[in-house]
Amino acid sequence: MGTHQHGYIGDKDDYLKRLRRIEGQVRGLHRMVDEEQYCIDILTQVSAVTKALQAVSLGLLEEHMGHCVVNAARESDEAADAKVREAADAIARLVRS
Repeated sequence: MGTHQHGYIGDKDDYLKRLRRIEGQVRGLHRMVDEEQYCIDILTQVSAVTKALQAVSLGLLEEHMGHCVVNAARESDEAADAKVREAADAIARLVRS
């Protein structure tokens, strides 16, 4: 994953709470499929889970830009360029998903 420092996530508990909620939503999806509920209802729930994950991704990306990239920029131009490129690749993966 590249170099990183631990303890960089500003509100770790908030992220964990959001991920637990998403985990519950995914379990709900599992149940809906198991019970063969109406496809459109399942798709609506998939959409909600996807949006929730995207929100987590954007938050983490913001943390990364605000901490890792800024710190790398203080180190050197090369370090900053590498972190920006890494972030751009992550953004591209998110956009494609």
